[in-house]
Amino acid sequence: MDAILSILVLLASILLIFVVYIQNPKGGGLSSDFGSPGQLGGVKKTNEFIDKLTWSLAGIIVAASIIITMRQPKAKKVAEKAKTEQGQTPQEQNQ
Repeated sequence: MDAILSILVLLASILLIFVVYIQNPKGGGLSSDFGSPGQLGGVKKTNEFIDKLTWSLAGIIVAASIIITMRQPKAKKVAEKAKTEQGQTPQEQNQ
């Protein structure tokens, strides 16, 4: 599961790089190549789509990163597990 989420984060990161790259902060970018603003699906719709795609990819990266972090074992649990494998119980360790 962690491998799938890691691949998802990697792919979303690469796509986010490309999406941000095609944006132009001064209003041009890829959307200016589609013709006049009055055209159906013109500049405004393209800018909205690119903005939504940017935020969606960022959200995917954040959500997947949080899930991966939550699935990691806690340091205390790992130490307890190692000691129980050696034959000690958690109550014996405290004494």
